Amino acid sequence: MDSKSLKEHAHRVALELPFIEHCWPFGPEYDVFKVGGKIFMLTAVSHGRQHVSVKSDPEKSLLNQQIYRGIEPGYHLNKKHWISIYAADDITPDLVTDLVLDSWNLVVDKLPKKDQKRIRPV
Repeated sequence: MDSKSLKEHAHRVALELPFIEHCWPFGPEYDVFKVGGKIFMLTAVSHGRQHVSVKSDPEKSLLNQQIYRGIEPGYHLNKKHWISIYAADDITPDLVTDLVLDSWNLVVDKLPKKDQKRIRPV
């Protein structure tokens, strides 16, 4: 997956999720996606490399970093809870979709119960 496809696919997946907010609190070069007021994904270019950063379960994060060349600890984020995805041959649209959905769910799981029920009705 190339850099442009990575960013476009991640944005498309995020924008299809319910109750998200797309904003630019850190400036126009950082696309930030929130649910319930909490960030679950951001995209930017750092050192000339496009990246998509998402929250990740710490154990899954370590495993994914070992499996995929295009996944690294979160750039300028908590390295335990965030990963950054870079364009690479081993990064597929399905993987990006799964990682974005996992991130959204991790954030929703930490919201108050009433917000969780509103965002994810049973």
